[in-house]
Amino acid sequence: MDLQQIKYFLALSRELHFWNTAGKMNITQSALSRQIQSLENQLGVQLFERNKRNVKLTAAGQFLKEKWEVELNKLEFIHQSARQIQLGESGTITISHPDSISASLMPEILSRISDAFPKLKIKLVQVLYENQQDYLRNYKIDLAITRDINNAKDIQSQKIHTDHLALVVPENHPYQTPEDLTKETLASQKFILPTNDEGSSYSDLIRRLFNSLENAPEVYLHSEFGSAIIALVRKGLGIAILPDSYLFHEIPGLRFIKLPLETDLYINWRTEDHNPVLANVLKLIVP
Repeated sequence: MDLQQIKYFLALSRELHFWNTAGKMNITQSALSRQIQSLENQLGVQLFERNKRNVKLTAAGQFLKEKWEVELNKLEFIHQSARQIQLGESGTITISHPDSISASLMPEILSRISDAFPKLKIKLVQVLYENQQDYLRNYKIDLAITRDINNAKDIQSQKIHTDHLALVVPENHPYQTPEDLTKETLASQKFILPTNDEGSSYSDLIRRLFNSLENAPEVYLHSEFGSAIIALVRKGLGIAILPDSYLFHEIPGLRFIKLPLETDLYINWRTEDHNPVLANVLKLIVP
């Protein structure tokens, strides 16, 4: 069994079609069939159920697909690290970040990285709260910028910035100052808020705000995407509480009312990650 056979297996497990897979892997269909059969013989496990019309994974094949995909990601990371050590300050770094800092903090961070390492490729992604740590552990991302405190031992965190929460309302809304947000006025408001993720310190911050007002507002819509929330507020479908960094998006028709609540931003990375590119980038970001 060799690495290429595993790659053939994973490609076929995604396509479930010998002809299509063979074309994508640049081999003949008969050669692909021999490689898969050889792998099954070496393992003593049937990986696919196949007939003239269909190909599907067996239970054992599905198990190996899930495990090998993770292990190949780790192996690719090892190979990439070796190439980066040889080439120096080049390669690719993948960074996840919240939508709220797309126009505020991210341009500054990316400018620093680009100036220091012009050959470095940067990939930006947005990852759901519940997937962030798994994406780091499985080498799908290298850095995660979050608004949540991380307590995992295998992931290191450092605070890099602080924003304020803001009440976001249409320009013609009666709310003008933080003092307008009271227990009495809340009764007539509909809120559109970020998804209430269990264990999220950012969600806890919003809950504490409403607890201080001794009122649970009517929340009729939750969204993971701040841009979607802002669009709905502009449409007059409700009001929201978001980081004031959305001000940098320069969206007309909205009023941002800064609240006396801070929301911190953290940079997170794998504790045992010795990638030299990652170390260099961290030096530019971490105060």
